[in-house]
Amino acid sequence: MAKEIERKFLVAHEEWRDKVTSSRSFRQAYVASMDDRSVRVRIVDDRKATLTIKIGASALVRDEYEYAIPLTDADELMASALGIVIEKTRHTVEHAGFTWEIDVFQGHYAGLVVAEVEMDDENAQPALPEWLGQEVTGDHRFSNQSLATQNLRKELLNALQD
Repeated sequence: MAKEIERKFLVAHEEWRDKVTSSRSFRQAYVASMDDRSVRVRIVDDRKATLTIKIGASALVRDEYEYAIPLTDADELMASALGIVIEKTRHTVEHAGFTWEIDVFQGHYAGLVVAEVEMDDENAQPALPEWLGQEVTGDHRFSNQSLATQNLRKELLNALQD
């Protein structure tokens, strides 16, 4: 079992773009969703697919199990997913010894840009890049699970303009 320990932030401006080391396109959806657990299917670059089970109510630390699955199975699961299929491009940026993942959403949530940093220890204090905005760790509206299973587009885009 792996532990997922991450913090999440809105992105304030575009200065991260010239520091990108890699980019991948994601489509992901949820086939099961509860307050403290989820089952997600993800297709990366239209070439590989995973099924991920996450368990835990904490926004900072959760148990995570991830398995490669055939692309055809992922397509079938996505067709029966709950709610909205999330479309985004994930860009990777290295900053002060930590890897930041910046998700630029397309489709239903076009305009939303969120950065995450995964940590080995929940007490880690990564240096925060200057391009970060408000921290949204723990704000359920910005979890991919909530984005997929609830229609939060209007609420989030209005909040980003405030």
